[in-house]
Amino acid sequence: MAQIELLMPKMGESVAEATIIKWLKEEGDQIEAEESVLEIATDKVDSEIPAPEDGVLVKKLFNEGDVVAVGQPIAIISTDGEAVAETPETPAQENIQPAAANDTAQTAVAAPQTSEKIAKTSESGRFYSPLVRSIAEKEGISAQELETIPGTGQGGRVTKKDILAYLENRKNQPATAPQPAQTATNGSSAATAHAAPAKTAEVKKQIVPLMEGDEIIEMDRMRKLIAEHMVMSKHTSPHVTSFVEADMTNIVLWRNKVKKAFLEREDEKITFTPIIIEAIVKAIKDFPMINVSVDGENIIKRKHINIGMATALPNGNLIVPVIKDADQLNLVGLTKKVNDLAKRARENKLQPDEIQGGTYTVTNVGTFGNVMGTPVINQPQVAIMAAGAIQKKPAVIETPEGDFIGIRHKMFLSHSYDHRVVDGSLGGQFVRRVADYLENFDINREF
Repeated sequence: MAQIELLMPKMGESVAEATIIKWLKEEGDQIEAEESVLEIATDKVDSEIPAPEDGVLVKKLFNEGDVVAVGQPIAIISTDGEAVAETPETPAQENIQPAAANDTAQTAVAAPQTSEKIAKTSESGRFYSPLVRSIAEKEGISAQELETIPGTGQGGRVTKKDILAYLENRKNQPATAPQPAQTATNGSSAATAHAAPAKTAEVKKQIVPLMEGDEIIEMDRMRKLIAEHMVMSKHTSPHVTSFVEADMTNIVLWRNKVKKAFLEREDEKITFTPIIIEAIVKAIKDFPMINVSVDGENIIKRKHINIGMATALPNGNLIVPVIKDADQLNLVGLTKKVNDLAKRARENKLQPDEIQGGTYTVTNVGTFGNVMGTPVINQPQVAIMAAGAIQKKPAVIETPEGDFIGIRHKMFLSHSYDHRVVDGSLGGQFVRRVADYLENFDINREF
């Protein structure tokens, strides 16, 4: 009987594992090539895994809710259309060492074995991957000790590098009383976590009293990730926000003039978002120190200009697809990219790589009728801009013949930035430069 293994696919450089959220096929079901077998979720995006060939699903090797490493077999498919009566039992996930490319090194630290099993989620809510749990159990690290290890992964997760570094330090240093772990931000180094100020007291969970008629709604997985990321960003970066009101009259008149012809020629609707992104990209070229990240006491100056565009999903959650190398696209290219990413975001069809690698983010709060906002920085970036609603307002118009009052289309730009590395001068000049590019838009521009 010919059998093949269905593997957990690689879903981006920084994605090492995924959670099985739903099996779409049961054991014994016929499967066609490219037909979806199961749904998975990463910290970044949800997606489906298709069958590589026609066949029968012989064995599911993991259950819904299990976390599986990239490259790990997750199911067995018989390609000759026959199911087997018996299939060798697969060890429980906790005892499987993920077969990732970079996870073959073994620590030389000698430590007593422990029979204690490490839960994949601690009492504090901290997640541990199968590999980290396996190393901890092998090296005699208790669940309490594991909680003290600073994590440099997404949301402060402990990575293989973190736990091996901890073991090396433990071998070279005398035993001391464990200290509370500092959660490192996404993209920070282990040194950053160790350099953070020690907590002086454990934060107690707030008890919220319930009243008659209240309804308890559990956060979904994405909302939990968003909440964690927002709190982490506020703890990481001292936020400052500068505001500028931009005159969008030329852009409004130009768009009204060309939108029908643009749709007929390009089969795309042109919105204000790609025009705003184009202005931001030009301003980043003028002020490249906005396009940076912070790693401890080092500043990483980004070569690429990758613009994240915050997109609201139908369920109310938020996702940020990324336009890679936005400075290489003209306005038509930006329009097509914005429309494509927004559409596939709402349909939950984004690939993991399409929501990674952003260096600057823009969010359009004007979509909801808001005139301005104070957006939260999308770590590890250092700045984010919110575009408000475009409104008609009376304004003083200066001409060689004198000043007069006229009706203009105005929009507020709100620029939040990390005051550790972006001072008010740079942050204020940058948002002003974006407004200048918008106000000087050529009303006779060809597309």
